[in-house]
Amino acid sequence: MITLQQMLLLSGLLFAIAVAGIFINRKNIILLLMCIELLLLSANFNFVAFSRHSGNIDGQVFVFFVLTVAAAEAAIGLAILVVLFRQRNSINVADISSLKG
Repeated sequence: MITLQQMLLLSGLLFAIAVAGIFINRKNIILLLMCIELLLLSANFNFVAFSRHSGNIDGQVFVFFVLTVAAAEAAIGLAILVVLFRQRNSINVADISSLKG
């Protein structure tokens, strides 16, 4: 049986990997989007862990809403990346920051 502490440790580890990935990698937008997805996944682990611990299903229901938002964010983010790649032939963050007005 997986305990609450083990679930929270896994969630904290995923969160730390995601934050480190965001700060270490500032060149590739696809990796930044993947790190944001890991942040959302770590939050989902917390919802599920505390939902199981308290015996209430509300946290697990909320996970479905977070997954829906994450899927929409990934789809829109990748669509924007495709458009930018067609215009700039690059997906580097430095190239995209030059679009500021």
